[in-house]
Amino acid sequence: MAVIEYQGVSVAIDDDGYLAEPENWNEDVARAISENEGVGELTGDMMDVINFMRSYYKNYHSFPILNAVCKNVHQPQECVNEEFIDPLSAWKIAGLANPGEEVVSYLKR
Repeated sequence: MAVIEYQGVSVAIDDDGYLAEPENWNEDVARAISENEGVGELTGDMMDVINFMRSYYKNYHSFPILNAVCKNVHQPQECVNEEFIDPLSAWKIAGLANPGEEVVSYLKR
């Protein structure tokens, strides 16, 4: 486990970069993880994507279909890939648990 620091915020992440204690997520934690992932400053559109992913996970306990994310936040079809380096970065910034090897493998192809 590692700890990242960002503007006075200390965030514990696991070896794969996922938040070690998801219940501690807030927007400052999201900003810290975003910086660590190389995404940079979070915009309002990016926060819409992150908040939708968090809500979807809370309701369905799974990784959402990416086109559905963009449609639900009223953004272009490829919004996750355009706004973030990759969907897993968005997932990490959202402070959600590792989605599992199958999802990770699918998204990295």
